Amino acid sequence: MRLQKLEIKGFKSFANETVIHFNEDVIGVVGPNGAGKSNLVDAIRWVLGEQKSKDLRLEKMQDVIFNGTKKRKAGGVAYVALTFENTKNLLPTEYQTVTIARYLYRSGESEYRLNNVVCRLKDIRSLFLDTGIGSNSYAIIALGMVEDILSDKDNARRKMFEQAAGISKYKTRKAETINKLNATQADLDRVEDLLFEIEGNMKTLEKQAKRTKKFFELKEQYRELSIQLAVIKIKDLKENYNSLSETIGKEQDTYRAMDSRLHQLESDLESLKQKHLDKEKSLSDFQRSMNELISSIRTGENEKKIVEQKQDFLKQNRNNTENRLRLNRDRIDTIQASLGKYKVEIEEIKLAESELQRELEEAISELDKIRSGHGSTKETLDQIMKGHQAKQTALVAMEKRLVVNDTNSQSTQREIEKIKEQISSRSEEYQQIENALDALSKKLIGQTELIEALEQKELERQSEIASLEEEEDRVSKSLNDVNRQMDAKQHEFDLIKSLVDKLEGFPDSIKFLNKSEKWGKNVPLLSDLIYCPEHYRVIIENYLEPYLNHYVVDSLDDAAAAIKLLSNAQKGRANFFVLEAFGESLSPAVSIENAHQAVGVVEVEEKYRPVVNYLLHNVFIVEDSNDLDRDLLDSNITILSADGLYVKRKHSLSGGSVGLFEGKKLGRKKHLKKLEETLRELQGKAEVKENKLDEINDKLADLQEAEDAQELDLERKRLEELKREEVYLRSRQEHFQDLQTGSDRTIGDLRENLTTLASEEEELKKQIDKLRSEVDAEHEEMVSVDNTYTEIASQLAHQNALVNAKNIELVKIQGNLQTIEREQSFSNHQIQELTQQLESDTVLLEEIEGEQEELVQKWHDLDSSLKDFYEVRKSRESDLSGLEQSYYEARGEISGLEDQIRLTHKKQNDQQQLINDLKDSFTEVKFKMSNVGERLKIEFDIELNQVLQQEEVDEEINLTELDEKVERLRNRIQNYGEINPMAVEAYDEMHERYETITSQRDDIVDARDSLMETIKEIEDKATTRFMEAFTQVRENFIEVFRSLFTEDDTCDMILLEPESPLTSGIEIIAKPKGKRPKALSQLSGGEKTLTAIALLFGLYLLKPAPFCIFDEVDAPLDDTNIEKFNKIIRNFSSRSQFIIVTHNKLTMASVNVIYGVYMEEQGISNVSPVDFRSFTHTSLLEVTS
Repeated sequence: MRLQKLEIKGFKSFANETVIHFNEDVIGVVGPNGAGKSNLVDAIRWVLGEQKSKDLRLEKMQDVIFNGTKKRKAGGVAYVALTFENTKNLLPTEYQTVTIARYLYRSGESEYRLNNVVCRLKDIRSLFLDTGIGSNSYAIIALGMVEDILSDKDNARRKMFEQAAGISKYKTRKAETINKLNATQADLDRVEDLLFEIEGNMKTLEKQAKRTKKFFELKEQYRELSIQLAVIKIKDLKENYNSLSETIGKEQDTYRAMDSRLHQLESDLESLKQKHLDKEKSLSDFQRSMNELISSIRTGENEKKIVEQKQDFLKQNRNNTENRLRLNRDRIDTIQASLGKYKVEIEEIKLAESELQRELEEAISELDKIRSGHGSTKETLDQIMKGHQAKQTALVAMEKRLVVNDTNSQSTQREIEKIKEQISSRSEEYQQIENALDALSKKLIGQTELIEALEQKELERQSEIASLEEEEDRVSKSLNDVNRQMDAKQHEFDLIKSLVDKLEGFPDSIKFLNKSEKWGKNVPLLSDLIYCPEHYRVIIENYLEPYLNHYVVDSLDDAAAAIKLLSNAQKGRANFFVLEAFGESLSPAVSIENAHQAVGVVEVEEKYRPVVNYLLHNVFIVEDSNDLDRDLLDSNITILSADGLYVKRKHSLSGGSVGLFEGKKLGRKKHLKKLEETLRELQGKAEVKENKLDEINDKLADLQEAEDAQELDLERKRLEELKREEVYLRSRQEHFQDLQTGSDRTIGDLRENLTTLASEEEELKKQIDKLRSEVDAEHEEMVSVDNTYTEIASQLAHQNALVNAKNIELVKIQGNLQTIEREQSFSNHQIQELTQQLESDTVLLEEIEGEQEELVQKWHDLDSSLKDFYEVRKSRESDLSGLEQSYYEARGEISGLEDQIRLTHKKQNDQQQLINDLKDSFTEVKFKMSNVGERLKIEFDIELNQVLQQEEVDEEINLTELDEKVERLRNRIQNYGEINPMAVEAYDEMHERYETITSQRDDIVDARDSLMETIKEIEDKATTRFMEAFTQVRENFIEVFRSLFTEDDTCDMILLEPESPLTSGIEIIAKPKGKRPKALSQLSGGEKTLTAIALLFGLYLLKPAPFCIFDEVDAPLDDTNIEKFNKIIRNFSSRSQFIIVTHNKLTMASVNVIYGVYMEEQGISNVSPVDFRSFTHTSLLEVTS
């Protein structure tokens, strides 16, 4: 089976639809931190059914839905689909391609799909059961899970072994069977409880029938008297009802008169308000026109101010324009004067330019003649100089070789002397190293002996620790056994004490007497006085069962007092044994073969012994139910079977099965005392064991805190330092020996070089003398030609300087001409601009003058209009005062009338309150009448009218006495207690139910036995498969571990509880060469990772998962171990697909295809594939080898 592809949309940071194809054996997933690599692993876990949000790095499961970014809104659904190729039919389905999908909607709804068909999570888990695929299987490993595996967090190792061994289905079946067994046991417990309850109820139903008859007699008497009382009360209430009705009518007439007066006053008020409204409207209109006038005045004043501001602005603008006109005219005159000067200067410069041009042409002609003679002379001189220079160069080279030769000879001689000095100094240092090595060798021997002594001491300490730990374990187990016994006894004590305190199983009469303060609380029951061994308790209890609820009192008066209390309180009946009545002696007991007297196995206080002797007189117990003597059947002897099977009397034989709760009632208080003694003994044992355990722990702590191990480690480190120092000195010694040999060889080579250099120096001196004479002859010829060349060159330089001077002067004149022409052009342009400015300023000045005249006229108009407005405002202000005075006079008249209306309203409300109070009383009387009728209807199902027609009221009946009598009957009925009106019928039904439930109990017991057999069969099969798998994985683990480390490294796996392998923890031992860690936590991060990888691949060798995902597992590994990691993955890739999330470049280089995870925009992940198979990768291991 192979993983084909992964489809994601809306899951965490993968907002867009993303498809990853798993066509290769080894696939890498890379990308920067936070890009979303681990989200791919979470997606695979999620679609496989992961239910824990914590394992998906979430607070709640709904957080898997894309939560949106600044640019993208949140998603509404998270979708992940995983497709497999079922090539080897590993999955139990006929399809060759299987796709599982999971959806989660923002609303909280979710669904699973199998090949696009909606299914349950249980269906998906069943499909992948024992295939090595699952959300929590060993096929998906993150870096944090490595530590969980090594620390065995939450039994992580055993879970992985169970998956590899294929016993998950057995565990599932066992869990289901245990659940069924628990449910069956619960059903059985409920059935036993029901049977126990039914047996007790059947005995009490007969008593309940008598109480029920008495109850109904009281209830009938109560009914007759209650109806008579109701008739009398209704008569009195009717009289009160008629009186209240008449009073309410009179008061309502008074209220209506007040209401009429109030309507008249409100009509007058409305008329006044209408007149006042007209005045108010006139005043409002006048005020509005006044406000409009004031607004017009303000507008005119504002416009006047604006005109004045415009006048000031135009005045300033006119002055600026006049000044600008005057300045521009002056500038035009100045520029025109400058233009005349420019014209004269241009004509003079042009004449000078033509004269200078002619002189320059003559100088250039003379220069060409001189340059021609200079060229021919230079060629001759160059040929002579070239030959001279060649010989001069050769001479310099020979002289240089001579100097170098001489330098080399001196340098070689100095090197020989230097080497001799080094040889002399090294001999002293070499001797020091030999002396140091001798001293170090002695130290090494002493340090080795010290370490051997410390190691022996450490072994003794570890042995003592192991011995103490074994003793600690033994004492702990013993203490746990004692504690479990204490817990069991304490639970039994609490249960029995609760039964004693609450009097469970006893009738109400017993409970009443025990709680009564009017009767002795210390009067014992027979069941509390008797105690016997467990073996006989059931049969003794069954025989004495009719008498167990009897009180044992001293005198007849005590019993009579209790009976009187029960009678007064109507709490049922009780039975009593009177001690003073047991004075007569009994006939001697007979002796029976194979039986012993029952009275002999019963423990009781001597005070109460006569009662027990009487009850158990001629009662015998036989140990074997088959020992029943047929000759004794007609005698007065009672035979009890010790196993509780039967009770034989003279004329009867009873027996059968023993109930679950039989034997629990006898001697409870005595049993409590014995339990208290047992608990005290167990507490004493527990304290002794705890003290012993504390003593062992103190010794262990002292041994574990001892510094012997630290001292041993320190001395080992010192030994290592001494060895490193020895290696260092040996290497220096060898280095000095190599240097001595090399120095001797170097001196010989240098001396040979000196001889060679001397012969080369003689030859060079001869060649230099010959070449120097040739150079001197050529030098004289070169000097003659050079003098001629120098004279011609001087003429050429003079003429060339003259031409250059003429050129410079011509360029200056042309530059001056261009400058003046530019000035002339600029001045003409300025005159044009200034002329245009003069014309525009003249037009602007005329416009300003016209606008000033208009503003002056507008200011005078506004001023005249404002004066008219002021006169009108003054006239209207006096009219407004008169209107306001008339308005407030009318307002005062309305206020007076409103006060009258308020006073009338208050009187009317008081009258309404009086009527309401009368109506409340009237309603209360009606309610009481209705209450009497409803009570008759509810209690006796009779209508009030029907009673009034039939009942005749006796005028002489005292209402108070009748009411008290009814109340006494009611209280008596209420305190009568519960009754069962269908006692006989209930007994028949209960008996039939008892038979049915007994049959059901037998069926449940059979089912329980069958389930226990099934569990045993499942455990046997699972244990066999687990042990086979453990043995194979252990061998695989050792093999893979040594391939990742070295053959000398030690590792192992052991079961901590081999007698129960299915629940045992699994301990991993890993000791790389040179290390002896006490726990896996002491290994380095890389060693831990390699150990976990060895375990995983040990499991794969047993049961390869179709695919495996490593999420940054290689992070702690160095380059060498990374190569080992990659190598083992390549070896296993033929059996399983590998998906590796990594940051390591070596891991990236070893995979077939890489999917790069990146964020194309912030918060949104995407993937891109890269194929590396076309490149050659050389591993670090190959380079090293």
